[in-house]
Amino acid sequence: MTVPIELWLVRHGETTANATRRISGWSDVPLNERGEEQARAVRALLERESFDSVWSSDLTRATTTARIASGEPKIDRRLREMHFGELENRLFEEVDPHYKKTLLEFIDFSAPGGENIEEFRTRLLDFISTLLAGKHLIFTHGGVIRILTQNMGQDRFVGNGGLVAVNWSSGKILFVKENETALKPQSA
Repeated sequence: MTVPIELWLVRHGETTANATRRISGWSDVPLNERGEEQARAVRALLERESFDSVWSSDLTRATTTARIASGEPKIDRRLREMHFGELENRLFEEVDPHYKKTLLEFIDFSAPGGENIEEFRTRLLDFISTLLAGKHLIFTHGGVIRILTQNMGQDRFVGNGGLVAVNWSSGKILFVKENETALKPQSA
């Protein structure tokens, strides 16, 4: 019998690194003003929901999003973004075309001096395997959400402050909610 597990996966709000297309991975960058606004918008989506647990990556951008949107989460380092090794803190436009292509495909990517996709996936599935039956809210990163949806036979990218709810047990995406503040043009 399959244990019913529902995951609500929230991508952290925007950071200066996101806004400038800088690869942040394990770099601990804070939310910018827009990111805080996105976290407040997520709170409005979650206020009528109840969860059996609330989790967050240990990186500041995820924990701050969690605290603004939901309150104090349980912290787990396994929920971190992929470790991009030598690509950390580099502008995406400066990355070697080979790495850029495989990073965008997100299937056979291996970060020089960092993690490869399978190491990343193993770390995340190890975390998921510890969850009890129930509905779990998880504040994390774009790569984490993408790997978990790929594991369900789909490949879903969400912008900052976006939310993907999945029935992990049946392998179905329940809904995707993009954060409207992520879609608004930035003011000068």
